[in-house]
Amino acid sequence: MSVPSRMPEPYGQSSGANLADILERVLDKGIVIAGDIRINLLDIELLTIKLRLIVASVDKAKEMGIDWWEDDPALSTRARRDQLTRENAELRERLARLEELQPGRTPVSEEAP
Repeated sequence: MSVPSRMPEPYGQSSGANLADILERVLDKGIVIAGDIRINLLDIELLTIKLRLIVASVDKAKEMGIDWWEDDPALSTRARRDQLTRENAELRERLARLEELQPGRTPVSEEAP
């Protein structure tokens, strides 16, 4: 007669599947880790750090309304193009205003290429 062991299973092939299952669940459902760190000296608050960590898949994050990476020029080529287009339009407006201040000067937009 054998007695079932209460020892955990050794790390091996089955633990890889368990880790994959856990990762899939976390990304599917999402997980939030939050915490605050406060440093006080004689009841005077010197420093407060608020930590918020969200681990989720991109689809789940979008469901929650989190999509900041789409508007960050460092992370999105579309956002980078939009930023360059805005900057270009602003510079053209500034140049046109400067050209209006100089009498007798033909505006760049009217000059031949």
